[in-house]
Amino acid sequence: MTVHFIGAGPGAPDLITVRGRTLVERCPVCLFAGSIVPPEILAWCPAGARIVDTAPLDLDAILAEIERADAAGQDVARLHSGDVSVWSAMGEQIAALEARAIPFTITPGVPSFAAAAAALGRELTVPEVAQSVVLTRTSGRASKMPETERLATFAQTRATLAIHLSIHRIEDVVDDLLPAYGADCPAAVVWRASWPDERVIRAPLGEIAAAMRAERIERTALILVGPALAGTGEARSRLYAPDYDRRFRPGWEGGE
Repeated sequence: MTVHFIGAGPGAPDLITVRGRTLVERCPVCLFAGSIVPPEILAWCPAGARIVDTAPLDLDAILAEIERADAAGQDVARLHSGDVSVWSAMGEQIAALEARAIPFTITPGVPSFAAAAAALGRELTVPEVAQSVVLTRTSGRASKMPETERLATFAQTRATLAIHLSIHRIEDVVDDLLPAYGADCPAAVVWRASWPDERVIRAPLGEIAAAMRAERIERTALILVGPALAGTGEARSRLYAPDYDRRFRPGWEGGE
């Protein structure tokens, strides 16, 4: 018996990986986060599968479901939204499985920030403008932020910020970022990226909070901020320059 942690992707059911879908199709038990995993994915569960929505369950109740499957020798598909490596609470589940000697695997998924970038039609890294993407959030009831990970600190880098789980505090987010990015810096909010009802709100940083007041969006939205959101403009990398020697071009003699 094995528990398979699977990143179900950001929303569109066809954005789950092939490996993830294959595991769902063969596992007789499926535990899924019902508040954010698309229900269409559950149609791939085998006939007669035990399907459990974990949204109302605490950790002990989730582990009880896993132990029940373990006793029956049944593999478990454990579905989380987006990618399981960030803000999934997978780590505490893994610690409990290791303590019980229950084997597990991890299948990554398409993260929400990637789906949001696709909705915006933007590359998040632009040559000589921004070469880093910071995935972060503000403090919440479930998890406090370390003192060293303040938004104002990340803002000093002027990197592209993908701010999760913080739409309900967008005014505070703007206040923290304005000194470093300025009011004219491009910003956007993507709500339910890749879902059929996806919405995209674009505005300069100084206006994005006001633009959101009419939207009544309180969750499942990602805030993106940074100069890279303006597009490449005249910025170009050397990667495709005709005089840039590289190993896959004739005449390459070394270098990057």
